[in-house]
This record gives sequence, structure tokens and C-alpha cells, in this order.
Amino acid sequence: MDIKKSVDKLDIKSFQDDLIGWFASEQRDLPWRKDQDPYKVWVSEIMLQQTRVDTVIPYFNRFLENFPTIEALAHADEEKVLKAWEGLGYYSRVRNLQSAVREVHEKYGGKVPDSPEGISSLKGVGPYTAGAILSIAYGKPEPAVDGNVMRVLSRILLIWDDIAKPSSRKIFEAAVRELISQENPSYFNQALMELGALICTPTSPSCLLCPVREHCQAFEEGAQNELPVKTKKKKQKSILLAAGIFKDSEGRILIRKRPESGLLANLWEFPTVELSLDFQRQRDQLSDHFEESYGVRPKIDESLGEIGHVFSHLIWNIHVFAGQFAGEIDESPQLKLVNQHEIQEYAFPVPYQKMLKQYLEFTKAD
Repeated sequence: MDIKKSVDKLDIKSFQDDLIGWFASEQRDLPWRKDQDPYKVWVSEIMLQQTRVDTVIPYFNRFLENFPTIEALAHADEEKVLKAWEGLGYYSRVRNLQSAVREVHEKYGGKVPDSPEGISSLKGVGPYTAGAILSIAYGKPEPAVDGNVMRVLSRILLIWDDIAKPSSRKIFEAAVRELISQENPSYFNQALMELGALICTPTSPSCLLCPVREHCQAFEEGAQNELPVKTKKKKQKSILLAAGIFKDSEGRILIRKRPESGLLANLWEFPTVELSLDFQRQRDQLSDHFEESYGVRPKIDESLGEIGHVFSHLIWNIHVFAGQFAGEIDESPQLKLVNQHEIQEYAFPVPYQKMLKQYLEFTKAD
């Protein structure tokens, strides 16, 4: 799509003034807006990917308490970093963040690069994150196009391109380059995001409260509820699992570390097996898996119930068991026997956090 015609219909200066004026008076009080520290902006933007603002706030505050500077995060133990991220999901984000921060510490003397080339070369920093840091922290007129921005601009400029297609991002980046305030790109980009979060929402946008309604071509044509165009994702795959919390004769719980790559890499879990179609034999399959993996056959108690967890591309249905085993299991960096106090030091994905909570409630009831 050639956006020039749509952009030419706008009074750009008036649009900028209305948008930035609204943001200046109505912006939410968020901890990463206290200053324009590039490190804080960077951490917040990584956390906010695919995660709601209300969820991120306590994580952001806690993360900055633990790792207040680039140097602190660069030197931090990965286990502690993953623990601080525990529950936010998409753990590759924080591993990439720490890897990139180490590069900034070693290669740039701890200063986040302020050029598009420098910042885009860092691991895990895509076009949106690069644009957000450059505009918000450094005041550079670079586009920061996320889903909120594409939704807002699809309505303002009446863009009918499918925002689910990667190629559409270039159209919206070109639009932002035409519209962005050269004097205050920080507020301009944040205002577009804020407008999408609070007013120009995916369904039932609050057009009567919108500060740029008179500039909106979709509102003028009554098409605001038809935009943006977005094709649906493929259906998620469902997987059946059985997992168990197993104690040895000393009451220690067996945990294992997931592989270094793939889903939930380097996080800890309880022994888990994917169930075959004959999932009525859950306990037997889990018991067989335990014996094959660790050389001892456990005694498995009754089921503690089921836990469901939805990933972006998968749905896990976990049948949860508790059990005991006799005999020795050799510990290693990937396999630990821990008591209930020690287990708090290890980072577990959300489904296994739920599982541990369920188990502790069950044993307390006993």
C-alpha cells in the first residue's frame, strides 16, 4: 500500500500536538517512565513483549532491585536471573537480554548504543525494541512499531493491510517516519502505544474519548471496528503429560534441569513424560519413565489432579502425581535432590510452580 495519500490527508503538526498533549497530561504513572535511563527502558520493553503492563510492574521493580545496572546484570548468575524472571514466561527473552547486556558491558563500556546499527546488532533486540530505546531514551526519531501502534495507525490512516503479515510492518514503519515528531519523538512513540492500550483498543475502541478522533479516517468512514485486518493464528497443538513430585527416603524432592535449548530452556521441572494415546496408563508410563531415567522404580500415590497451561503454540494438560522412591540417584548440575526450603532457589516454569503449590497444599491437608 502507498501510504502517502493517507498521510497527505492529515494535518501532521496538529495530529502531533493533539497526540503528545494528551499523553503529557494523561499518561499512566509507570516505574520505567521515572527517567529515560536506556537500561531501564530496555528492560521494560523486553518484559512488556506479550505481557500485560499490570503484570510487568512488580517484576520490573524486583528485577531492578536485584540488577540495578548493566554491570550488575552482566555479572549475575543465570540461575538468579531466571529466578527473578520466574512466572513472566518466554524465558528466551531474559537469556537474550543478559547476553546482550554482557556485550554492552564488554564492547561499549556499559553504555547502551545510541545508533540504529549498534543497538540492532544486540541479541534479542528487534526493530521495535531498537526503535523504542532510541526514541524514548535517546530522543531519536526512530519508529517503534508494535501491535498497539499498528492498530492505531491502521485506523488513523485507513490501512487495510493484514497486520499479521511480517511484510506489513514496513508499511507502518514508513508511516511513523512520516508522522513522528522530530522535537519529541519519545512522547510521540509512547503516546501511540498508550493510545492503543487505553483508548484505541482491539474491540470496542473508545472513539468518543480519543484525542485524535478528528484525524481518524476510519472513524470518519465508520470503519473503526473493521480495522485492523488480522488473520487468525494456527490452532494450538495439545499435549498430554504426566509429571510427579518424588521424594527420597530423606524427604528430598527430585528436580531436573531442562535442556539448554528449546521450550523453557534451562528451567527446572519435576520428572515428566509425554503420554501415549493410551493415557489411561498414566501412572505406569510415569513409573516406567522414572525407572528408565534414574534406575529406581518409584511408588506412585494417587493423582493430585490436572494442570492446564497454554503457550503461544501449545497447550499442556499435565496429570499430576506424588510418589516416593528408595535407592540412590546421583546428583549432577542437571539433577538435584532438594528440600522444601532449597527448592525456592530454583526457577520453575508456571505449570510446575502450580504443581508444587498443589502438592504442598495436599501434603499440608494430610
